[in-house]
Amino acid sequence: MPVSHLVVAPEPSGPAVPGRRGGPRRLWGWAAGRGLGVKLAQPAASRVAGALAVVALAVGIVSGGAVRLTGSGLGCSDWPACTRTSIVAPLQYHAWVEFGNRLVNVLITLAVASCVAAALWRRPRRRDLVHLSLGLVGGILAEVVLGGETVLNKLAPPFVMGHMLLALVLLGTAVVFFHRANEAEEPLATRPGQARPARLVWRVGGPQRAAATAMVALTALVVTLGTVVTGTGPHAGAPSVPRFGFSLHSVAQLHANSVEVLLALTVGTLWWLHRSGAPAPVLRRAEAVLAVLVAQAAVGYTQYFTGDPVLLVGFHLAGATSVVVAMVAFYLGLYSREPSRTVQTGGEEHTAQPLVKALGR
Repeated sequence: MPVSHLVVAPEPSGPAVPGRRGGPRRLWGWAAGRGLGVKLAQPAASRVAGALAVVALAVGIVSGGAVRLTGSGLGCSDWPACTRTSIVAPLQYHAWVEFGNRLVNVLITLAVASCVAAALWRRPRRRDLVHLSLGLVGGILAEVVLGGETVLNKLAPPFVMGHMLLALVLLGTAVVFFHRANEAEEPLATRPGQARPARLVWRVGGPQRAAATAMVALTALVVTLGTVVTGTGPHAGAPSVPRFGFSLHSVAQLHANSVEVLLALTVGTLWWLHRSGAPAPVLRRAEAVLAVLVAQAAVGYTQYFTGDPVLLVGFHLAGATSVVVAMVAFYLGLYSREPSRTVQTGGEEHTAQPLVKALGR
């Protein structure tokens, strides 16, 4: 019989039956039938996924701090199950505070998975978004391992410190993913269905970029010293947890000094940007950084002079996430993306670069 006369009978429709072959294919067919693949392929899906990841990671950092501040760090004595005999927490306050934080981490995992799915299905596909989403996956896996070691090592300060710093790195990466998903892009002529970020155009001059880079580096130092203060202070997460053997007054003073230097640099950079006529978006983001830093410093000093009340410590932790988000967003706002234009003259194609006035130079 000729091949053209062969007829392939369609598979019967209806819900997938357990044990039948083709389960994953049926699941994808079900999703495709509802337009899920089309929605994921839209560039807007990457922006939504990035925003969800930023929010989920920020909430996860605050909920992790709540575990420590309520003394529930060992509410679940085992990992990955809550106890040696149960995955779910027993009906106890501290156990459910800790277990609730683990459930928040499930939501974080789903948000990160949505970034991966949106980046892989996106049309046109952007390699930078794929790499960033896979970096988030690697960070989540590292957090799982580090979180387990933190519990198994009875909340030893170095593990708690590393757990917090890695979470902030992931938060910054999610902000970058969200920002990149909103950037202008241009198609790759040699790879149909793929695109790349459009040409980078700096909005400020080289010396101002160096000042902004110094602000980011100082922010990393401030946050790191803040975790040292946490590992030295009274809120250990559970009774009888060892602390760093530093003087709390000394490390708190060092942390405060680093904040003062960062504030001074931020004020100076903001004044410089105003004087040089930097674009309004850059100024707005710099002003947001200054506002967040002032609020964070006010909470920190009040917290220190009032004996570290739990509520203020919680606000200070939430402020740290705000500082990271604002600082990363500020640095990313120092440039824009401008697509090249392709024009045809005399049968030949030429790439016309946009004429951009150098701002802030």
